[in-house]
Order: sequence, then C-alpha cells, then structure tokens
Amino acid sequence: MIYAGCGRFPGVFAGPGRSSVCRSSAGASSAGGKTEQVTKRGLYLRKSALFLSACAVLVFTALARGQETDLAVSASTLFSTKLNSASLVYSPPPEKAGLYPGVSVTHTFADLFGFKNRLGFNIELSALARRGLYNGFQGYRPVLYDFNAVYQTHVEKKTAIDLMAGFGGERLLFYHQIGGCVSPNGCQFMYNANHFLIDAGGDVRYTFWKHFFVRPEAHYYRIVDNNEFHSGNVVRLGASIGYTFGAQ
Repeated sequence: MIYAGCGRFPGVFAGPGRSSVCRSSAGASSAGGKTEQVTKRGLYLRKSALFLSACAVLVFTALARGQETDLAVSASTLFSTKLNSASLVYSPPPEKAGLYPGVSVTHTFADLFGFKNRLGFNIELSALARRGLYNGFQGYRPVLYDFNAVYQTHVEKKTAIDLMAGFGGERLLFYHQIGGCVSPNGCQFMYNANHFLIDAGGDVRYTFWKHFFVRPEAHYYRIVDNNEFHSGNVVRLGASIGYTFGAQ
C-alpha cells in the first residue's frame, strides 16, 4: 500500500481526465487556501448582488406593465446513477443526494407573439448546502445554474403548470484534502471545474393564500464532460415556496 498525501510523499499523481498535485509546503498551502477563500467569497457576493438586481428590475417591470413575476426559494436533492463495479479503488462517484437550497425568478409576459400570459423565462441557482466528501477524502461543492424559456398554462384559477427548457452551467468547487488517503494507485486530487449543461423541467404552482404559492418541481440536466462524476445525467427533484408580483 502506498500513502499519497500532503505531508509524507509529496508528488504528482495523474488519473484519467484529471490532474493531482500534492504540495510539499504545508505553510504555503495554508496561506494559499486563505487567499483562495477570500477571493471566492468576493466572487459569490458579486454574483449574488447581480442576481438580486436582476430580480428587482423584473419585479418593477411586472408591477408597471401588468405582467407576472414569481420569486421563490427552494430545497431539492440530486439523483444519478453510480458505477456498479468495485474494480477501481477511486472511481468517479455518483453526483447525487445532499440538500440543495436555491433561488429562482420566473417572468411571464402579458402578450408575446400573440400568447397572453403564456410565454416567459426562468433563472435558477442552487448549490449544495454543506460540503460533500469526494471519494472519502476531499471536500467539494457543486453549484448549478440555468436559464430557461418557459411555457405556462393554467389548469384553474389557483393552479398553473410551467414547462421549461434551456441551458446553464455547473461550477464544481473542490477544497483542500481532508485527512489522509491510502491507495495502491495513489490519490486523485481534484480541482475547480466548469461544465456546460442542458436543462429540461417542469413544475406545478399552487397559490394557497393571496399571492403566496408552493411549487413541486423536477429538472433533468445533461452535463457535458462531467468527468469528475460517474454520469452526466442528473435529475433534481424538490419544491419551492414563493410570491407572485403583478397580475394573476
């Protein structure tokens, strides 16, 4: 058995479709990690501010023109297939389970191409609430975001169905190694990655009180080159609660 980890046998281990580097200086790694965390926090704050600004613009547009905008928060989880072979010690794990809180905005136009209150768009963002453990030794967190065209139909006064399709991306954040790793083939240390995805989904929105609604929903993601995990086919199931601005 060969121990491959920062602190005993520093070196470079290569795996299929991946690169892995073990730093020889613990002090440099710690300082670099702190700088990286500060940079990530600043990036998240800028993206959050941009998303909230876009939501504010859509809300005011809905109120001014009699259109409709839904703002919602959600909780969901992922489902995907896993490798049924134990021949590989550190095979790509399935991208599934975990709690994914999220936010979304859905806007429906009053009259677009002759379709009244039917066509619109949707923007969603969801991320793993707590860091996952990649193959038992490295922390990670997926972030999913997508932009969709929406077709909406009303079943009755309080119930509507949204069908959507679009594209987006997956941001994979990998953190420092947690504990040691023992493997005859060495450990594969992962690095941050971005992947393009295609999204298709639907939801059922029920307005239970005034403008407040609940919304069970389902999304299918086809994540391109999702080599860090066993499969690029991922399903997200969850529910949202939100508020509708504008005419109903």
